[in-house]
Amino acid sequence: MNELLHEINNCKLCEMYIEPRPVVKVSKSSKIIIIGQAPGTKVHASGIPWDDASGKQLRKWLSVTDQQFYNTNLFGIIPMGFCYPGKGKSGDLSPRKECAEKWHEPLFEKLNNVDLVLLIGQYAQKYYLKEKVKSTLTETVNHYKEYLPRYFVMPHPSPRNRFWLKKNPWFEEHVIPDLQKRIHKIIG
Repeated sequence: MNELLHEINNCKLCEMYIEPRPVVKVSKSSKIIIIGQAPGTKVHASGIPWDDASGKQLRKWLSVTDQQFYNTNLFGIIPMGFCYPGKGKSGDLSPRKECAEKWHEPLFEKLNNVDLVLLIGQYAQKYYLKEKVKSTLTETVNHYKEYLPRYFVMPHPSPRNRFWLKKNPWFEEHVIPDLQKRIHKIIG
C-alpha cells in the first residue's frame, strides 16, 4: 500500500490540465471508505482531505470527531479526482476522470477490511452504481437502502447544498440517524 500511495502522491497524469497535488488518505486496514468529488481550493492548499466547511458538515453527519475521521484505520478517503479540478462558471469543475480510472481499482485491491463505502455526490454514485443509479441524486439518496450493505449514498455536504437539504428534510431526519448507527457499529 505504501508504494501505491507514493505513486499516487507523485502522480502527474493531469498536469497539462491542472496543478497536480493529489489528496488521498487511506490504509490497508481502513474500515469505511469515503468517496467524494475532488479537493476544493482550501483542501488543495492544505493537502488535508475534507479540511473545509464540507468536511465539518460531513463529520457532523457521521457523528465522529476529527481524530476518528482522520484515523486511516477507521476511514479511508479516496476522492473521484485526487487534485483540485479548477474553477468553473458555477463552482468547481467536475473531477477529472483519470484518477478514478487509474487508481481506484489498485487501491481497492489493497484494502482488506472495508465494511462500508460512502458514495458522496453524483460523480461517485454514477461511477460505482453504474446502471443502478436513479435518474436524480435525490431519488438515489431516497433509495439508499437498495445499495446496502456495501454502499451508503448521500448528497455532498457542501454549504451550497443547503437548499437541497431544506427541500428534503427526510435526509437529516431519517437517513442520517441510520448512517450514524452504521458508522458507530463499524468503528465501535
